[in-house]
Amino acid sequence: MHLPRVFLRSPLRGSVLATLAILFGVAGASAGQFSRVVIDPGHGGDDRGGRTGKVYEKHLALDTALRLEHYLLSSGLRVTMTRKSDTFISLSRRAAIGNRYRGSIFVSLHYNYTWKRSVSGLETYYYGAGSRPLAEAIQAGMLRRVRASNRGVKFGRYYVLRASRNPAVLVECGFVSNSRERSRMKKGAYRDAVARGIAEGIANYRLSR
Repeated sequence: MHLPRVFLRSPLRGSVLATLAILFGVAGASAGQFSRVVIDPGHGGDDRGGRTGKVYEKHLALDTALRLEHYLLSSGLRVTMTRKSDTFISLSRRAAIGNRYRGSIFVSLHYNYTWKRSVSGLETYYYGAGSRPLAEAIQAGMLRRVRASNRGVKFGRYYVLRASRNPAVLVECGFVSNSRERSRMKKGAYRDAVARGIAEGIANYRLSR
């Protein structure tokens, strides 16, 4: 499945960016704990990730990441992407990119898969205790924007989280294996809502530091 890289036009976009600008502006004046977000779209290239038919996790993750990049850049944050095209990047390389920047946070984007076809929902993982507040803020932000089951904030031993020297989370944006959720995530409006929710979660996290 080919997913377009262009952003959907949305009447909510202007208000969303205005809200993020206010949040980031206030937070920057008081805390300034981070100035860059490293976005890590999962999988890529020959590594397709979770898939059903021609719906591939690697495409969904990249499209969502590009939308998130747009919102964060428009709000004044610096953004680094571990990949911006359908290419394979090793886990060690992804972590190294994140660790290159002091004063940053690391957000890895994925879509979930399980043999239990009835399972659905959103979940966010952290490894270090210092990353849990970021995971909680992002999970809450997504749930405000997306109607989905709340699978919670969880401890996870994913390599990119264990290897990170900065606050780091891994976000699972829905289940490719669930037919209802898969139908939603194929639409740009769903992926845009996820990206908006993550961006707002990051803004709230920064405001709380």
